[in-house]
Amino acid sequence: MTLGAPLFWLVVFFFAPLAIVWAYSFGENDGLVRISLTGTFQNYVRALEPLYLEIFAKSALIAGLTTLLCLVLGFPFAVAVTFAPRRLKVWLLLLVMLPFWTNLLIRTYALIAVLREEGVVNGGLEFLWSAGSALSQSLGFGPLDEFKPLSLLYNNTAVVIGLVYIHLPFMVLPLYAALDRLDRSLLEASLDLGAGHARTWLFIIVPLAAPGILSGSLLTFIPALGSYLTPDLLGGPDSQMIANIIERQFKRANNWPFGAALSFILMYATFIAIALQALASGRRSKETP
Repeated sequence: MTLGAPLFWLVVFFFAPLAIVWAYSFGENDGLVRISLTGTFQNYVRALEPLYLEIFAKSALIAGLTTLLCLVLGFPFAVAVTFAPRRLKVWLLLLVMLPFWTNLLIRTYALIAVLREEGVVNGGLEFLWSAGSALSQSLGFGPLDEFKPLSLLYNNTAVVIGLVYIHLPFMVLPLYAALDRLDRSLLEASLDLGAGHARTWLFIIVPLAAPGILSGSLLTFIPALGSYLTPDLLGGPDSQMIANIIERQFKRANNWPFGAALSFILMYATFIAIALQALASGRRSKETP
């Protein structure tokens, strides 16, 4: 009885729609509206064409770069939160979770305001350029050339910046959870034995934080791989990811079977990543005495 309602909800609103989309991936368009479930594998064969494989590879590359940047930025912050005083730690964790209280669309439009040519970044750079030009002129070197705004929007760089901005909390929180359980006596022993801060970081903190790194990387990579809104709003024609192609198949091309096949290839890749993470965690737990 306890599991009845949640199980019913899961079956009706998750597994049933998922099964319908999975069945569509083996179908064909019959005219403009109807879909015939013929059991064909042509949609999956088409999804493996070089054009779509290139888009999958590009999406994986952008998601991987996003994960790496989130790890590089998030790890020092997670360490700082772990060793911060209790009162400060609460506020730092609040800052990490604060973006979740704002709609993703609003945050993305705010980022557009920051990155556009008349935005905050270029406005600040233009101010510094004007100040440098005035200083150069006062020193007798003449004014600098006219400031040219940086092209920070509607390209791959903007997509990566947006994905890092959105997914950084997904990296920080698992890292903090792993580091918070760290035995600090090991750090003291390492420093007392002359290892130094750099070697302590590399050989003590990083290995002990490995479960958090793995979990955070997975929680960052998978949503970034299937991201739709960020490349759609921040990217240009050459910045589209696989989720944008799937959306076009369902809405514009009206080719639901092919869109379903692309969706499930992405889902299969997600399941493989989760299975590898679980396998690695299982091996680590067996090796740990």
